[in-house]
Amino acid sequence: MLEKEGVAVKLGSRSLDLLIALVERPGEVISRRELMARAWSGLVVDEANLRVNIASLRKCLGGASEGARYIANVPGRGYSFVAPVTRARVESSPERPEAPRSPDPYPGNQLQVSVLKSALPERLGRLIGRDASVRALGEMLTTHRFVSIIGPGGMGKTTVAICVARTMLDTFDGAVYYVDLASVTDASLVPSAIASVLGLKVRLQDPEPSILGFFGARRALLVLDNCEHLIDEISGLSEWLYKSAPQTHLLTTSRELLRVEGEHVYILPPLDVPPVSEGMTASAAMAYPAVEFFMDRVAASGVQEPLTDEMAPLAVEICRKTDGIALAIEWAAGRVRSYGLRGTAELINSRFNLLWQGRRSAPPRHRTLQAMLDWSYNLLSESERRVLYRLSVFVAPFQLAAAEYIAADAVLTDAEVAAVIASLIDKSMLSPSILNGSNYLRVLDTTRTYASAKLAESGEVDAVSHKLAEHLIAQFNRSNEHENERRDTDRELMQLGNLRAALAWAFSETGEGELGVRLAALAAPYLVESSLLEECHRWCQAALSQLGSQQGSVTHLILQEALAISALFTRASTDEVRNSVELALRLARALNDQERELGLLWGLQAFMTHVGQFREAVDVSWRSSDLARRIDSPAGIVMSDWMLGGSYHLAGDQTAALRHTQEGFKHAAAHGGIAVDLLGFGHRTRALALHGRTLWLSGAADRAAQVARQAVEGAEHNVLSLCIALLHASTVFLWRGDVEEAEALISRLIQHDSRYSLGSWVDFGIALSGEVALLKGQSRLAADRLREALGTLHAKRRFMFMTALSRSMSEALLDCGEILEAEATITAALEQAEARHGSFDTPELLRTRAQIGMVSGRLDAESAEAMLRHSMQLASSQGALSLELRSAMALGALLTSEGRTEEAYVILTGVYGSFTEGYETHDLRTARHLIETWGPAAKA
Repeated sequence: MLEKEGVAVKLGSRSLDLLIALVERPGEVISRRELMARAWSGLVVDEANLRVNIASLRKCLGGASEGARYIANVPGRGYSFVAPVTRARVESSPERPEAPRSPDPYPGNQLQVSVLKSALPERLGRLIGRDASVRALGEMLTTHRFVSIIGPGGMGKTTVAICVARTMLDTFDGAVYYVDLASVTDASLVPSAIASVLGLKVRLQDPEPSILGFFGARRALLVLDNCEHLIDEISGLSEWLYKSAPQTHLLTTSRELLRVEGEHVYILPPLDVPPVSEGMTASAAMAYPAVEFFMDRVAASGVQEPLTDEMAPLAVEICRKTDGIALAIEWAAGRVRSYGLRGTAELINSRFNLLWQGRRSAPPRHRTLQAMLDWSYNLLSESERRVLYRLSVFVAPFQLAAAEYIAADAVLTDAEVAAVIASLIDKSMLSPSILNGSNYLRVLDTTRTYASAKLAESGEVDAVSHKLAEHLIAQFNRSNEHENERRDTDRELMQLGNLRAALAWAFSETGEGELGVRLAALAAPYLVESSLLEECHRWCQAALSQLGSQQGSVTHLILQEALAISALFTRASTDEVRNSVELALRLARALNDQERELGLLWGLQAFMTHVGQFREAVDVSWRSSDLARRIDSPAGIVMSDWMLGGSYHLAGDQTAALRHTQEGFKHAAAHGGIAVDLLGFGHRTRALALHGRTLWLSGAADRAAQVARQAVEGAEHNVLSLCIALLHASTVFLWRGDVEEAEALISRLIQHDSRYSLGSWVDFGIALSGEVALLKGQSRLAADRLREALGTLHAKRRFMFMTALSRSMSEALLDCGEILEAEATITAALEQAEARHGSFDTPELLRTRAQIGMVSGRLDAESAEAMLRHSMQLASSQGALSLELRSAMALGALLTSEGRTEEAYVILTGVYGSFTEGYETHDLRTARHLIETWGPAAKA
């Protein structure tokens, strides 16, 4: 409202907007463009509209005809409000004296503005995740008097500063003054802007004496917001005020330190983002301020749907990609209404949109990310800009030495680059951190996206990318020279983003393929060790296509080996995969690289087990054992024993499996617990997991559970090994009848594979969840899940457990009354097992075939009995006591139905008596009940 002598003056909305803009910054020249943007936001209008409204405004104010002058026109620059401005506080305390005022020689030429008591801006929305910062800043201000809030643009410095100021109103008895310097472009006008907020009518060229006179011995808080573009002027003025007004407290916000006496710095951290973890639920995600703030802004945009467990990982990913920067999170939240949560996550993953619009009421520099970063970038020196856009080539954290190597050139020395980097850190353009005890730097994702565009504009992309590739090659070579560092891949994993960027450039049209081949060969072992198999396959394939003169070299072997091993777990088990492994084997033999030959023999054995060729897997394992003993490789001998144990287990010889696996553990212990890490795979984990299965089959159900749990615990830090441990351990607990524990492991397997996309593990998980449903009596659900998983596994040629899963499906179909399909399924499974000339599950297949045959009528009692006796004999010859017990129970049930209960009792008690543990498992409890039912005591 505008009043003149107590009477309201009618003004048009445009004229009032112009008056407010001019009065907010009295004495300052405001450009025509800025005034038009303020009054006609978002519209394109002619400058004549501005002149018309200014003329109307002058007329309403009174103008020269009344001896007053309010608005001056500065030719070529804009307009300025030249009349004195005083600020009267509404509801001000009568006991508190106002600041002394000098007599006004122009009483008729004055505009009085009524403002809130403290002239503090209103806080936008509720403050999330900043309570600790507000408390800490309040304590720092009370103790030290002079505090600077430092952080990148959009971090929320202004919001936090206003909140701190509001919480301290009572502390300073209302004497809290807020000055927004964002719109002050001329450093010489800073004192005038402060004087204006204080309500001082200053007519001297130097307003500082009046400012000092205002504060004097008064206890007050002065907030100077957005100081970075006027850093020199603000630094000097703040230090002067700190020294000259000992009761005045100062709170500044800036993207750069002021570096003056008395300043205490508070670096405003990003909003906390959940760590990378499996199974992130909505409630767990919402416990982190970044996600809470994101969902709060999503709701504010009109989307009222709560966060679900399914969508929680997407919200977490968005917050992580925006670096926990409040303004960037708010922009992303604003897109959810249009694109949905999944669509917004995909947009951010592809490329953060620099032109996303923020609030209309936001300052111009905060309306888009582009504008926000332009503001910071334009404050940098030419050398700072050059170093920043060169460092944008780093996608992951990097150390100072790497930055110096990348950014230095014929003009900028290493020392100069180091000095520039220190300045960029001070200006919040680089973020320092300590990882694993070492100092690292990072360009925030939002800043890096912006700086990458500047790098592209500079024409230096190829030169800088070349240097990055060279740097990574040198780093891998240094690591390879120290074997103790090689086993700790944390540093290499930390550089993964940089590695991807360098390889993508090297194999691009403008890149250098030869450099890419060298880098891929050095990186491949680390990618395999880190279970980044899909990525390893991609880069090895790209490098092999550009080998050139390196054909048949060690580099060729390394790439072919990594390609073969990664394909083994990420591709369907086709002849192409087998050929890839065998090509690598031929190269290893040609180069007489026997250690790699050992690893590749394991790869070939793994392939054989995948496709269900268990006898061939035994043969390959013996080849590995012979080679390991010939070259006297302790690790190779241990690995080969474990390979033999696993192969014999799957082929159906549990006695041999136990013997070889235990020999492997003995050899490992004899060599001080030797770590078998050929190809970076957890061979001990696989051995333990398969050993657990072997123990259950052999009748040691309790030890089987113990070993299965040990396998899972030991695999926690290896992605691929954990999949293998979860798969095999879950079958142990299914066999034991421990449904809840099996279900928990299967759920982990599905989540784990879904997160890392390792291949067929999720399909195995779905199949095993069908077996869980079968144990729970949910036969239809079991049949549906097993049918789905078996179809997928067959397409991928993953036949290792195909017959066992088919047996479970036939049982589920039988329970559903679908007898013909059940019989066809079990018959086909049995034929497949017999074609392999040996499989661990053949006794179970025979048992189920006999039971279904009796129901369908295709087997008479005599034939079914013969088949069950054959099942028992085969299980006994395999050393599979647990399977012998199951067949004995089935045979006993058949015999009792024919009145041959005593015979059934003798058979079952004979098998049951061979057990020494596992008496509380499902099968043994059932057998004990049958023995009690069929025994002499029951008849009596």
